[in-house]
Amino acid sequence: MAATADYLDTRVSAGKAVKLLARKIFPDHWSFLLGEIALWSFVVLVLTGIFLTMFFDPSMAHTTYPEDAQPESMQGVAMSEAFASTVYMSFEVKGGLLMRQMHHWAALVFIGGAVVHMFRVFFTGAFRKPRELNWLVGFSLLILALLAGFSGYSLPDDVLSGNGLRIADGVAKAIPIIGSYASYGLFGGEFPGTVIIPRLFTVHILLIPGLIIALVTVHLILMVVHKHTQYPGPGHSNNNVVGYPAFPNYVAKMAGFFFITFGVLALMGAFLSINAVWNYGPYDPSPVSAGAQPDWYMLFMEGALRLMPGWEVVIGGYTLSLNVLIPGLVIPGILFGLLAVYPFIEAWATNDKKEHHVLDRPRNVPVRTGIGVAIVVEFLILVAAGSNDLIATHFDLSINDITWAFRILFFVGPVLAFVITKRVCLALQRRDRELALHGHETGRVVQLPSGAFMEVHKPLDEHERWVLVQHEPKRPLEVEPATDRNGVDRPGYRKDLMRYKLSRFFYEDRVEPVTPAELVSVDHHGEIEGDDGPVHPVRGGGVGVELEPSHGHHDPGVPASSSVATLARSRQG
Repeated sequence: MAATADYLDTRVSAGKAVKLLARKIFPDHWSFLLGEIALWSFVVLVLTGIFLTMFFDPSMAHTTYPEDAQPESMQGVAMSEAFASTVYMSFEVKGGLLMRQMHHWAALVFIGGAVVHMFRVFFTGAFRKPRELNWLVGFSLLILALLAGFSGYSLPDDVLSGNGLRIADGVAKAIPIIGSYASYGLFGGEFPGTVIIPRLFTVHILLIPGLIIALVTVHLILMVVHKHTQYPGPGHSNNNVVGYPAFPNYVAKMAGFFFITFGVLALMGAFLSINAVWNYGPYDPSPVSAGAQPDWYMLFMEGALRLMPGWEVVIGGYTLSLNVLIPGLVIPGILFGLLAVYPFIEAWATNDKKEHHVLDRPRNVPVRTGIGVAIVVEFLILVAAGSNDLIATHFDLSINDITWAFRILFFVGPVLAFVITKRVCLALQRRDRELALHGHETGRVVQLPSGAFMEVHKPLDEHERWVLVQHEPKRPLEVEPATDRNGVDRPGYRKDLMRYKLSRFFYEDRVEPVTPAELVSVDHHGEIEGDDGPVHPVRGGGVGVELEPSHGHHDPGVPASSSVATLARSRQG
């Protein structure tokens, strides 16, 4: 091993790279493992995909399933080579069904891990400078993951996947002017044609995995270059990273987490049946399975298509199919486009050019958190709408009423989610402010020799207080006058005005963080001079309070550093 290491070091300077990576510091927080779930699920996808490639025949040529092969329901049935090889692999190849189901579950977990990881980055502000490009890389990985899932889901050529391809054909044809050409080029003629499965196979096993591997490499390199983000805490700043080195700590954790991910996916593949294509049968354009839905990551588009009324517009003799164009292209374009450009919108609104390596607490950025929750709610509404027929049958409801309810929720739900989330975040900020200044309420009330009653407050430790007060105040930008001192119109005023309005949207409603002066005041009990001597400004926790003179008395059971609420006794007139 030493000789091999020396050989590599003298030829490619491997020692410097190993030294750099081994000393790379990683913070220790469970949420950073969300990205690893996606990474290791992708590794499982590659491993199981290599096995499946050995037995899958990506051909749409007609064949008949063997009479002596399982299952009996498929014996002698006419089908494509792609469907026949999928069924044969599931029943006749040892380990074939396990590999198929592990592959399918890994795909679902891969996309789920990527989505959750991306929202962790979004809600904590990990996309801010200098990580805007890495955000776009991650966003591109999410889109590629969706394409990989769709292309693989369509390969078996069963009824369910064939109907998914039919929807893709309809969306392509709905594109104005070039729609028919796009469909013709995609399917090599009229749907379904004979080339779509071989083309999807090439895309699925070669093009998309190659792009994903390349972008994952870029993603990890940028993470090393920019250093890792970290959550706020004592000693955490934009100039350091508090954590453990990659070797041996983080490497051991990553290896263990890979085996955990692999083991869970193996158990899911062994005990949880998924995509039993023989129950659907080979693709036939005439039937559509009742209660059929695509995988969860494409269910939002299914829901959008089900909610959209059958609107069509004829312009100059050309029919514009709004019932497919809007849910198939416009709505996904808006939702995904907003996610892609959001970091640049926020940076422009705040005119923030500083580097950020310490993450935000979501409650401290209520507008961003509200926008994120609104997007999540919108997707959930569309996902639920994609199952409107199942909801109707299981709960004995009218499918028309369900569809109209989802149509209303599509517009109302995100707005309510934004408003409620923003108000909750502001309320949590106010609670944090009270907590930082006065500590935890204990519910213990004591009486001083002077006759005054006090509630004892437990002071915060250093870590708790740091987390509550470390964030910087964020206020709306100021806009300069439209004209200069000479009355001449100032260039760029309209742009500044737009930025000012957007900045007000972000930060007009806010709770100012606790200042060092306020903390010092609390630490020194905030004594101020009154007519009868120094008195303490106190809080009552919802009870009427009054300033009482401080006579220097101290109750032995009350910590001197505790913040207390003084309840004035009623006085006889």
